[in-house]
Amino acid sequence: MMGMGGGGWGRGGGHHGFDQGEVSLKDLDTKVLTRLWKYMRPFRWHVFTAAFLMIVVSASNLAGPYLLKVAIDDYITNKNLAGLNMITLLYLAIYVVNWLGQYWQQYIISWAGQNIIFNLRRDLFSHLQKLGLRFYDKLEAGRIMSRVTNDVDALNNLLTSGLVGLINDFFTIFGIIFIMLQMDFRLALVSFITLPMLVYASIWFQNRMRMAYHNVRRRIADVNANLQESISGIRVSQAFTREDINSQRFDETNQSNLQANLQAVSLQSAFFPTVDIIGSIGTAAVLWYGGLQIARAAGISVTSSPTGALTVGVLVAFLNYVTRFFMPIRDLTQLYSQFLSATVSTERIFEFLDEKPDVADGPKAQPLPSIQGYVKFEDVTFAYVEGQPVLHEVNIEATPGQTIALVGPTGAGKSTVINLLSRFYEVTGGRITIDGHDIRDVTLESLRSQLGIVLQDTFLFSGTIKDNIRYGRLDAADGDIQRVARTVNADPFIQHMPQGYDTQVQERGSKISVGQRQLVSFARALLADPRILILDEATSSVDAYTELLIQKALDKLLEGRTAFIIAHRLSTIRNADRIYVIDGGRVVEEGTHDELLAKEGKYYELYAKQFAGQEEAQAKLRETAEHMRARLEAAGASSD
Repeated sequence: MMGMGGGGWGRGGGHHGFDQGEVSLKDLDTKVLTRLWKYMRPFRWHVFTAAFLMIVVSASNLAGPYLLKVAIDDYITNKNLAGLNMITLLYLAIYVVNWLGQYWQQYIISWAGQNIIFNLRRDLFSHLQKLGLRFYDKLEAGRIMSRVTNDVDALNNLLTSGLVGLINDFFTIFGIIFIMLQMDFRLALVSFITLPMLVYASIWFQNRMRMAYHNVRRRIADVNANLQESISGIRVSQAFTREDINSQRFDETNQSNLQANLQAVSLQSAFFPTVDIIGSIGTAAVLWYGGLQIARAAGISVTSSPTGALTVGVLVAFLNYVTRFFMPIRDLTQLYSQFLSATVSTERIFEFLDEKPDVADGPKAQPLPSIQGYVKFEDVTFAYVEGQPVLHEVNIEATPGQTIALVGPTGAGKSTVINLLSRFYEVTGGRITIDGHDIRDVTLESLRSQLGIVLQDTFLFSGTIKDNIRYGRLDAADGDIQRVARTVNADPFIQHMPQGYDTQVQERGSKISVGQRQLVSFARALLADPRILILDEATSSVDAYTELLIQKALDKLLEGRTAFIIAHRLSTIRNADRIYVIDGGRVVEEGTHDELLAKEGKYYELYAKQFAGQEEAQAKLRETAEHMRARLEAAGASSD
């Protein structure tokens, strides 16, 4: 398994295409809900049961005003106490049913909603694990975390409360319309005169609220990205006294988030009073028309009153229904705000799920057999950005058991070479083979399980030192862990830790030094027993004495194992079987340490720079180079 450090490439700022632009309004809701149904389908019977119980709850709520009408017109007016007692008990029984229905529907839908969210978040995390480094190069960790946490939570709110409310409100609205039409057709028409105003207001607000909530989601992602970066880099920030500047930047981001939320809240806040005003107009119309009807029925002369009669019980019921008619409309408005937020969040979640891994197993990929370690780069070209290659027709060859060193100035392309070998990226041109197998034709798991990497930026996970060493080989015994730790000379400092191998290292290994973290990462890679070992500046933060101990251990550990070593300390790779000098993305020199010194080319120049200002060392180096050249010439002459 991969014994990885935490190396990576710098990420640019901005939204990188994932948070830019507006949500396409046309058919977005339908598409999102259609895809969401795939997660809801396994729990459809729970959803249907909760919906049925919600209908029962709504029906019991609708029965209340009608029972009041019956009580007034049939029993109170006629002084029928027995009937009044019966209707009172029925009224109480209905609300007992209402309570039971609300309890069970809420429990069932919440249970189903939590399981839906669990499955969605699991798939999202699993998919993120498969995406290549190109994806993580262009998107900050905080934005990714925002999708997995905030956006999924917004969807959770819709599933656990919004769907039930939607069913309840729609059933209530249509139930009230039906009952009112049955009770008094004309009074019902009067109560509906405000519907055109309500429809217009809803359309006007919903378009603006959708965009407002999309902007809210983008702004909270900015806050998360800024927060994550600031926390991860807190030591650097404090070292460079950047606290005030970082606080200012966060304030700007937080202010943008505040403004986005205030805009959404202002629209939502304005809509509720608008609905209340429209509802009040409808209630006033019913009260006025109903009052005229009852006045006429009572024999009061009202010259302009419409014909017909109306009972007190019907008017009371109507006033209750009109009030209840606008309550679900208000709820639907609030639910629509929730729905907008959840729709945007779900669209952002599916945007991640739709992201295709740039490095994945091909349809005909086969497992890579147990390898010997013959590696060959054949005219390999690569570009992180199309049209801007960073490697140009690189040719490198390593036979089983060889140690290959890659040297060159910073930015020359050394780390890119090993990233291509590990298939963190796919080559743009040429090919890489291991034991004759093109690495693009084998499965990623079978390839990486035979590679071990120790990167310059060592990453340790939260947990114990033992857990981190065992990370690439979960079945390793404690004895094996201690053995590899002793081999890389990590055992002494581990034994001096408070709990030894069970010491908690905390996030990124903050409780131990940089050099100690590298030793743990080195042990992690060796425990996996890789056939190919890659060391990318793996000893850059280790003191000279510890580095010497590691080199001695490597002499034994690298026997029969192919190794690629990147090091700026050229003294650490002088014993490499083959050294490739990379400059500007091209292999400009290759040979052994002695051969390259004798050439007095790029390698000689790099080697000399490490002794800059030391004239005596410079003179000795030149003398050594001339001596090496003479020995090579003599060896060549004798072979002839």
